[in-house]
Amino acid sequence: MTKRELLNQAIKEDIGRGDLFSKVATSKEVDAKIISKSSGVLAGVEYIKEFKNIEPTLNIDFLLNDSDNFKKGDIICTIRGDRNKILLYERVILNLLQHSSGIATNTAKFLKLLDGYDLKLLDTRKTRPALRELEKYAVRCGGGVNHRLGLDDCLMLKDTHIATIKDLKAFMSKVRKKIPWTSKVEIECETLNQVKTASEAGADIIMCDNMSFNEIKEVVAFRNKNYPHILLEASGNITKENLTKYAKTGVDAISSGSLIHQATWVDFSMKVLE
Repeated sequence: MTKRELLNQAIKEDIGRGDLFSKVATSKEVDAKIISKSSGVLAGVEYIKEFKNIEPTLNIDFLLNDSDNFKKGDIICTIRGDRNKILLYERVILNLLQHSSGIATNTAKFLKLLDGYDLKLLDTRKTRPALRELEKYAVRCGGGVNHRLGLDDCLMLKDTHIATIKDLKAFMSKVRKKIPWTSKVEIECETLNQVKTASEAGADIIMCDNMSFNEIKEVVAFRNKNYPHILLEASGNITKENLTKYAKTGVDAISSGSLIHQATWVDFSMKVLE
């Protein structure tokens, strides 16, 4: 979904059959501003800028950019235009900025705990329907790295897939003939024996899913000795509290769905000036 499509869908959802205030109030040129009532990392600016193609009469001027830090009391943007138009789009603008900035802020908090560790912090496909592009963009604004965007850019064989495959090595042989030459294959494993099987079958990436710290260390040692080209990803119930313990295992990346689905909206407010 493009930025404009997302905005149009959100506007249509909010307006319904028509803004009742606009049916009563006359047009009037006013100024408004969005103020932060908390601190964090900004995201969603590039989406709101798309309003120039939806409502060109509104002049939205951002004082900060995506990925910038903000603190309580900061003015995020100023808006000038017809009061009916500003109030019509107020909630859509705030919702998008608050939601995406919450994800960016949460991601930045995770990353701060990983200072000094040479690995990637990844998101997952645990995103809200129709909001994946926005939410993954917000992760990038917070300093994180996107895992696959969908089923088409990397083949991941999870436990549910593997349960239907009798011979993994034979299946992988078919995979290499069917998927693009540049596409990687990631295989989810829960034990060292599964890691050995996946490595022999030709995995490019192995996900250590819900393994203990000691189990992952064994996997890292096995990989380093036998398959140094394979990338290792730790995943499963990873929180801020246990994040650094996973980082110390020697994996190449840590993925966490909580970057997105556990993020809390930041507090922004719009003020209209006469």
